[in-house]
Amino acid sequence: MAISITIIACFVLNFIIPIGYLLKQKERRANSVKAVMGLQIFVFFSLVITATVFMFGAANPVQAFADTAADATGTAASTIDGWRYLAAALSTGMGSIGAGIAVASAASAALGALSEDSKVMGKALIFVALAEGVAIYGLLISLLILFA
Repeated sequence: MAISITIIACFVLNFIIPIGYLLKQKERRANSVKAVMGLQIFVFFSLVITATVFMFGAANPVQAFADTAADATGTAASTIDGWRYLAAALSTGMGSIGAGIAVASAASAALGALSEDSKVMGKALIFVALAEGVAIYGLLISLLILFA
């Protein structure tokens, strides 16, 4: 119960502190807003990972892994399965985010080049397809984690 209250308090503070910092500043520059948003995103994802570890973790992780090695009843298998699901979700999610960023920049550059010369259509599509491959690689890694 105390862990869930701590995690909820951290989530609330994650939004209150950066907004209070921005409101306290007299001069809002784009660099400071970007820095605060970057910090907020970093803290948010670190809290999500921490909350997931607490959710899937056992009271004594060393004992959980020892039970899995020694006991074939599956008492601590849920802990290992939780880590597998977390790794699969992170590989798919981060691969998709990376592919989205790559496609955004490659597609805008391809459209700009296409508007000047229509002969570069094939080359532009190849670069956009290469950027999409990152998401497919993340999905393949997550499938290997889950089913291998």
